[in-house]
Amino acid sequence: MSKRLLPLLGLLAAGCSMIPDYQRPAAPVPETWPPLQAAAVLGESGRVPAARDWRERFPDLRLQALVAAALEHNRDLRIALARVDEARAQAGLARADRLPQVDALAQRAASLTPADLSANNRQLNAQRYDVNLGISAFELDFWGRVRSLDEAARAAFLGSDYAQQSFRLGLIADVASAYFSSIELQERVALAAATLASRGESRRLIAARRDVGLAGDLDVLAGDAAMQTTRAELANLTRLSAASENALRLLVGSSPVLPSGRMLEQQALVADIPVGLPAEVLLTRPDVLAAEQRLLAANANVGAARAAFLPRILLTAALGTASRSLAGLFDAGSGAWSFNPVLRYPLFDAGRSQGNVDLAEARKTIAVAEYEKVLQQAFREIADLLAAREQYAEQLAAQEAVTKAQGERQRMVEARHTAGLSSYLELLDAQREYFAAQQSALAIRRLQLANTASLYKALALY
Repeated sequence: MSKRLLPLLGLLAAGCSMIPDYQRPAAPVPETWPPLQAAAVLGESGRVPAARDWRERFPDLRLQALVAAALEHNRDLRIALARVDEARAQAGLARADRLPQVDALAQRAASLTPADLSANNRQLNAQRYDVNLGISAFELDFWGRVRSLDEAARAAFLGSDYAQQSFRLGLIADVASAYFSSIELQERVALAAATLASRGESRRLIAARRDVGLAGDLDVLAGDAAMQTTRAELANLTRLSAASENALRLLVGSSPVLPSGRMLEQQALVADIPVGLPAEVLLTRPDVLAAEQRLLAANANVGAARAAFLPRILLTAALGTASRSLAGLFDAGSGAWSFNPVLRYPLFDAGRSQGNVDLAEARKTIAVAEYEKVLQQAFREIADLLAAREQYAEQLAAQEAVTKAQGERQRMVEARHTAGLSSYLELLDAQREYFAAQQSALAIRRLQLANTASLYKALALY
């Protein structure tokens, strides 16, 4: 036994900590972005841009009002903030265990011993009054067990705070995306309503032409089908628009006020993301920082579990006065004290301590894998968004060219139809293609705006 205690006594003298040295895992992602985004991301500066207020990223005043309302009223954000407060309180409790708890105690003890149980065969009535300051079972943290628990709780608090920041970023981006979606659907509804009115008028004119023998029943039926198809599309878009506004209302916590007109064509809805971003921007994301704090907490818990194999020294002490009567409690000579140190050394616990170490090690392994996975997901998210950023611009340019060509085609076919040089079916086809091209252009503009909002979240540009 003495040979076993000698190294422990050496550690005791050194005040050793059992917490494993923490080393941040190597990022399991490429050091540079894919070639498609390298020029856009690395730029010339190679520095992460300075943090900016979210209002600078989203200059539209209506959108700013919606985001501000969401930050104030969103219930999920309130839950996230409350969980930060919860983690802060738990960290405070763990920190308090590193200091002794001093209590003031006043008590009266009375007992009656019958005569046949007393030493002098006389009934014994005993009373005792005590007033003291005491410390109860304070652990001298030689091995760092309590400090490990404190560091784990602190890391959990920081992780919760970073998670709240990540949620806040996501909420701002989600509100912006929902706002853009609602505007898109509102504009598509207006376009469908105008198209339905136009096709209704076209249906009336073709019916009038049939009545004078200039058109046949086939043309009228085609006009009916086109009008009803547009009517069905209008109903569908109206339903989607209502659902989009309801989703925005849930995020904001109040009824949103949406603008009217062709808002998607305005560049002032969202500011562009600056270039010059190195791959290290991943490490500034709050979700990555939260994952690292969870890893730090798991690492500290390993130290606490290992320290359970070592002796624990607990101190219990009291200092005060004691007397048989209340009146003599503070008389001279009534001082009293007690000191009760305890050395507890685990000998046999049926493998419980080793099981706790194995559990802590397994949770640390999980935390490492989760941290690496968060990094990989973050890299993929940013790479996808940057690739989409480039392609959305090209897609929108192409779609706007298609829309312009289809609009010109429709005007030419209308003129030819009026002159009797083209059929009504050719006119309906031109109108249908032009309507579809307009709808697609609106959808791509919304996707381009939503991509910028998602980049704001992915790059953690506050």
